[in-house]
Amino acid sequence: MKFMLSWRVHDEQRHNALHAFSQMTAADDAADMGSAVKLIGRWHNIAEFTGVAIYECDDPIAMANWALNWNGILDCEISPVLDDEETRALGRQRADAAAQAN
Repeated sequence: MKFMLSWRVHDEQRHNALHAFSQMTAADDAADMGSAVKLIGRWHNIAEFTGVAIYECDDPIAMANWALNWNGILDCEISPVLDDEETRALGRQRADAAAQAN
Protein backbone atom coordinates (compact mmCIF):
# COMPACT_ATOMS: atom_id res chain seq x y z
CA MET A 1 0.00 0.00 0.00
CA LYS A 2 1.24 3.49 -0.80
CA PHE A 3 0.83 6.50 1.44
CA MET A 4 1.34 10.20 0.79
CA LEU A 5 2.67 12.13 3.73
CA SER A 6 2.47 15.93 3.66
CA TRP A 7 4.14 17.97 6.37
CA ARG A 8 4.57 21.49 7.69
CA VAL A 9 7.35 22.25 10.15
CA HIS A 10 6.26 24.23 13.21
CA ASP A 11 7.44 27.82 12.76
CA GLU A 12 9.48 27.80 15.97
CA GLN A 13 11.13 24.48 15.00
CA ARG A 14 12.38 25.37 11.51
CA HIS A 15 16.07 25.56 12.40
CA ASN A 16 15.91 22.49 14.65
CA ALA A 17 14.15 20.46 11.96
CA LEU A 18 16.60 21.46 9.23
CA HIS A 19 19.57 20.76 11.49
CA ALA A 20 18.25 17.35 12.58
CA PHE A 21 17.38 16.26 9.03
CA SER A 22 20.63 17.54 7.53
CA GLN A 23 22.68 15.47 9.97
CA MET A 24 20.94 12.21 9.04
CA THR A 25 22.63 9.68 6.79
CA ALA A 26 20.70 7.31 4.53
CA ALA A 27 21.23 4.62 7.19
CA ASP A 28 19.85 6.94 9.90
CA ASP A 29 16.83 7.66 7.71
CA ALA A 30 16.19 3.94 7.17
CA ALA A 31 16.53 3.22 10.89
CA ASP A 32 14.14 6.08 11.69
CA MET A 33 11.49 4.67 9.34
CA GLY A 34 11.95 1.06 10.41
CA SER A 35 11.93 -2.00 8.21
CA ALA A 36 8.18 -1.88 7.43
CA VAL A 37 8.25 1.58 5.79
CA LYS A 38 9.88 2.10 2.37
CA LEU A 39 10.50 5.59 1.01
CA ILE A 40 9.52 5.97 -2.66
CA GLY A 41 10.38 9.67 -2.95
CA ARG A 42 10.45 12.85 -0.89
CA TRP A 43 10.37 16.52 -1.88
CA HIS A 44 11.00 19.59 0.29
CA ASN A 45 9.73 23.16 -0.10
CA ILE A 46 12.45 24.86 1.95
CA ALA A 47 10.99 28.36 1.55
CA GLU A 48 7.78 27.27 3.31
CA PHE A 49 9.22 24.39 5.38
CA THR A 50 6.66 22.00 3.94
CA GLY A 51 7.01 18.87 1.91
CA VAL A 52 5.51 15.71 0.58
CA ALA A 53 6.68 12.11 0.40
CA ILE A 54 5.39 8.82 -0.93
CA TYR A 55 5.96 5.69 1.13
CA GLU A 56 5.12 2.05 0.68
CA CYS A 57 3.96 0.16 3.74
CA ASP A 58 1.58 -2.72 4.41
CA ASP A 59 1.13 -1.76 8.06
CA PRO A 60 -0.65 1.52 8.85
CA ILE A 61 0.44 1.21 12.49
CA ALA A 62 4.11 1.16 11.41
CA MET A 63 3.45 4.21 9.25
CA ALA A 64 1.80 6.10 12.13
CA ASN A 65 4.51 4.99 14.56
CA TRP A 66 7.21 6.39 12.28
CA ALA A 67 5.33 9.69 11.84
CA LEU A 68 5.25 10.08 15.64
CA ASN A 69 9.06 10.32 15.58
CA TRP A 70 8.67 13.79 14.06
CA ASN A 71 5.47 15.12 15.64
CA GLY A 72 7.36 17.36 18.08
CA ILE A 73 8.62 19.52 15.22
CA LEU A 74 6.06 19.14 12.43
CA ASP A 75 2.44 18.45 11.64
CA CYS A 76 1.71 15.80 9.06
CA GLU A 77 -1.17 14.29 7.15
CA ILE A 78 -1.04 10.72 5.87
CA SER A 79 -3.34 9.53 3.09
CA PRO A 80 -3.47 6.27 1.14
CA VAL A 81 -2.79 6.86 -2.57
CA LEU A 82 -2.86 4.90 -5.84
CA ASP A 83 -0.38 5.06 -8.71
CA ASP A 84 -1.43 5.45 -12.35
CA GLU A 85 -1.83 1.74 -13.06
CA GLU A 86 -3.83 1.11 -9.89
CA THR A 87 -6.11 4.05 -10.71
CA ARG A 88 -6.59 2.86 -14.30
CA ALA A 89 -7.43 -0.66 -13.10
CA LEU A 90 -9.96 0.73 -10.65
CA GLY A 91 -11.51 2.86 -13.38
CA ARG A 92 -11.80 -0.16 -15.68
CA GLN A 93 -13.42 -2.21 -12.88
CA ARG A 94 -15.97 0.54 -12.25
CA ALA A 95 -16.70 0.93 -15.96
CA ASP A 96 -17.15 -2.84 -16.34
CA ALA A 97 -19.46 -2.99 -13.32
CA ALA A 98 -21.54 -0.10 -14.67
CA ALA A 99 -21.78 -1.74 -18.11
CA GLN A 100 -22.91 -5.03 -16.58
CA ALA A 101 -25.52 -3.25 -14.45
CA ASN A 102 -27.12 -1.70 -17.55
